[in-house]
This record gives sequence, structure tokens and C-alpha cells, in this order.
Amino acid sequence: MDRLHSDPSFLICPDFMIERYQISRTSMVTANVTEAQAADTLRTIWTTTNEALCLQWAKQVAEDARLADEEKRVAKEEAERLQVAQQLEEDTLKADEKKKNRLKHLEIPMRPRPFTNDKEALVSEFALRKLDKGHYVELYYWTNDGLDDAVTNYRTHDDDSMVPTIGEDGSTVWISSAASKPSGGVIADRDLTPANFAQAIPRIVNALEERDWAPQRVIMLASFWGAIMLHRYWNSRDLIAQKTILLFQEEQRRAWHHTISSAKGAWNIAIIDEQALSRTFDRMYRALLLRPEMTKPDTQVRKL
Repeated sequence: MDRLHSDPSFLICPDFMIERYQISRTSMVTANVTEAQAADTLRTIWTTTNEALCLQWAKQVAEDARLADEEKRVAKEEAERLQVAQQLEEDTLKADEKKKNRLKHLEIPMRPRPFTNDKEALVSEFALRKLDKGHYVELYYWTNDGLDDAVTNYRTHDDDSMVPTIGEDGSTVWISSAASKPSGGVIADRDLTPANFAQAIPRIVNALEERDWAPQRVIMLASFWGAIMLHRYWNSRDLIAQKTILLFQEEQRRAWHHTISSAKGAWNIAIIDEQALSRTFDRMYRALLLRPEMTKPDTQVRKL
């Protein structure tokens, strides 16, 4: 059906008796049909056709209105979809920006400065990131030397370069290069002095609590370190015993961290494994015996 371009209801029925329609009238005249009757027939045909066209026009107008409403609805939904997508993109960019510049977006409470020591401990970003991931990290970073090293190598985040790393969910996360590099002067736990070890323990326990470690794990590690410093090896005058207990602490803690994510899981590290400690002592004893200085006649090693 052809589309109408104007409203047929505005058309006026012509006078079919005028000369213009003579041919149409004459063709319909017969012995029983006069010319006036032919004009009436033409008028009836025009009226019927016009009524059909008016009905078609009404349907066409209704369909046009429906299509216009549909186009508006689709356009509105598309605009809303684009707005949601744009908002999501902006929120994603803001979230990424907050991750990259976390310190800039930390909320600061409206309060007076709380009481603190004059010299607050500045801990290595690398060590704190290790704690955030729940990984093993050397106690050195919480000794006096480790804190001094962190102060010496401190740089503001704005001046520091950023490097990509893999987050816990497998996504790429940008962090400061300082948080990705260990200290150049880091000392393994086994080589710490008892004094440095004792300095580090209360500080790292406090750091574990501040970094939202599970209370069970904090208590477990604090108890472990307490048991280490109360063990007879710790208070022994024997050099081998002192080195053994420090080596044992390092190896046990590394193994504990490693097995947390394993199928078997970790254990209560606060319970000292005396058999493992004894084996560690034997290894340390044999290692010292093999040192060149220990082969001199005037050098003796006493085994507990």
C-alpha cells in the first residue's frame, strides 16, 4: 500500500456534472442510466474511495506515532546506556587513580594531632608491601639499622617512579619502585645479633596489627618469637646454640609462610619443634667444624 502524503479528509468532492467529467459521465450513460445518474455514481465512488483513504491515513498517523515513540524509547535507552558506560569508565579511572596515588586519597580525620613519639618509625615500603601480601619478610627492616636505612632511602611518592606488578587477583597493579625493591643492606634473620632481633620483634608485631593481620596469626607469631627468646639456646653462652636458634627461627617462619597456601596448610608455629631444632643444631655444628679456622689445634667447638 502506497504511503499517503496528505490528509484526504480535507479533500472536497468535485461536481461531476461539470464539463471536465463529461467523458467519465458519458461512458456510464445507457438506456437505463441518465447522465445525472452517472454523475451520482461517480460521486458515490469518490466518497467511498475517500473514506477508505481517510481510514488508511488514520492508521498511517497512528503507526507513525508508534514508530516515533519507539525511536524515542530506543534513543533514551541508548543515551542511558552510554551514560552508565561513561560513568562506569569514570569510576574505573578514579579507582585506578586512587590505587596509584593511595596516599593522596586517604581520608584524614578532623582531630588534633594524636600523641606520638618524637621519632616515629619509618619502615621500608618493600617490607610493608610484603606484610600486606602476607609473605615472609626479614626482621632486619624493623631493627634500628633497618629503620635508619628506610629513612636514608626515603623518597616522596610523587618523585618516585612507578613499576607494574601482579596483584593478588592476577591484574596488573602499578606500585612505586621503592615498594618493589628490597633494601640493599638487608641482613638475613640468621645473621642478626640477639640485640637486633629483640629490637625488631615488638615493632613487627605492632606492624602486623596495623596491617590488619588476623589476630590469630599475630598472636601465633608473637608467641613463637617469645618462645624463641625464652629457649635455653637463646640464653646459652654457646655460640653454636645462639646461631642455631636464629637459623631455626628463620627457617621455621619461611616454611610456615610457604605452607599457608598449600593443600596441607600451616601449623601452630608457636609450638617449638624440638626435633627440628636439634637437627638444625647438628647442621650448624657440622658447618662450623668444616670452617678452616675451626681446624686449628687451639680451637674447640663444644656440642650441647
